[in-house]
Amino acid sequence: MESAIARERLSKTVIYIILILFSFIMIVPFAWMILTALKTNQEAISVDPFYIFPANGWHWENFAKVWESYNFLILYKNTLLMILFRVICACLTATMAGYAFGRLNFPGKNFMFALVLVQMMIPSQIFIIPQYLMVSKLGLLNTVTGLVFPGLVTAFGTYLLKTGYQGLPKDLEEAAAIDGCNIGQRFLRIMMPLTRSSMVSLGIFTALFAFKDLMWPMIVCTRSETTTLAAGLAKMQGQYGNDYPTMMASAVLALVPMIVIYVIFQKQFVEGIATSGGKL
Repeated sequence: MESAIARERLSKTVIYIILILFSFIMIVPFAWMILTALKTNQEAISVDPFYIFPANGWHWENFAKVWESYNFLILYKNTLLMILFRVICACLTATMAGYAFGRLNFPGKNFMFALVLVQMMIPSQIFIIPQYLMVSKLGLLNTVTGLVFPGLVTAFGTYLLKTGYQGLPKDLEEAAAIDGCNIGQRFLRIMMPLTRSSMVSLGIFTALFAFKDLMWPMIVCTRSETTTLAAGLAKMQGQYGNDYPTMMASAVLALVPMIVIYVIFQKQFVEGIATSGGKL
């Protein structure tokens, strides 16, 4: 009995050590980014001696330099608006399409859903030219609406919500129909609230994909006052070249919105990832 308890404690200790080790490996790049942002350029590129911490004080002026060069408040606003509207549009269209494909029967259902699956298999870069032409014809270049345009519908979200609706018992919908609910009432009052975890998962993935989106903002928004953080960082890299502390300072400032969003919605974030079975 004692040997079994000792083996269990040993196995837990080994697991904890491995988890701590991997956590440390994941934290090191972020810690190095922050430390580099507080160094001089000579300290950042120096090999002999090699500086882990700033040798001549903490250089907070790197953040001030980046903040003055680019209006980060505008970049924050554009990025957050793009994320917000993409999440709203994705959840709204995906939940309706997912309910139609998962619970209703209509002519051409399988063919249309096959088109959705085909869209998931095609690289998104193929759609950039037709999407750009549509945005240009609509006069939406250099606007938040133009940034949101590719996220109005989502094939991944449709598939995810279809799976969520198919996992619900049919008895709920049949009972609602017996009580006199029509299709719209069954969808809004009964079925949609039960897919909350799937919509939370979709919102999380949509927000992450929107935050990391680089190519589309660089193409559709050429002005600095209409671009996003990802595109702004790319332009800063061309501007500052090998000034690594300044680049790292801009990267730290760019992470602020997602850190704030994660802190506020931490519970929903963990719940959405756990219930969807997905991983980042």
